[in-house]
Amino acid sequence: MGAIASPCVGLCSTTLGDRTCRGCQRADTEIRDWFGLGDDQRRARMAELDALREAVAGRYLRLVDAAALQAQLERHRIRFRPDQPGLSRAVELLRVGREQIRELARYGLAPTGEGEGLALPELHARLAAELRAAADARGLALAAHDASPSPSASSAETPSCP
Repeated sequence: MGAIASPCVGLCSTTLGDRTCRGCQRADTEIRDWFGLGDDQRRARMAELDALREAVAGRYLRLVDAAALQAQLERHRIRFRPDQPGLSRAVELLRVGREQIRELARYGLAPTGEGEGLALPELHARLAAELRAAADARGLALAAHDASPSPSASSAETPSCP
């Protein structure tokens, strides 16, 4: 199997001081450590990021035609992974094309739930804000997990009472 791709979309806001990237939703430490992670760890992190995007986007959009979405992504040369779920792909489509898209149906998408009745720029703004909040929470959870000592490290570093 080939190398695990980076989720980077070329819009890294961590260089501007954000702790979580607005483009790929990774924590700054996760970006820094990405190529030091093993393939299984990177694969798991990609799945987490896709699930995060799918959960947030699913409150605003539903995928009605995966082939139409893929055709439009290819037509507009928007990067996506073959194994990337549709609504995760849709997040990137909206980031790039929210001002140009006139009919979501031509892109295989339909507004649903919180997305109904919203103009596309507003739909994207709300989705992006919610995605950023969810990604920030994920980043904090990762930092807490990384900061907590593992059981083996804890027992090695902390002397036990006789």
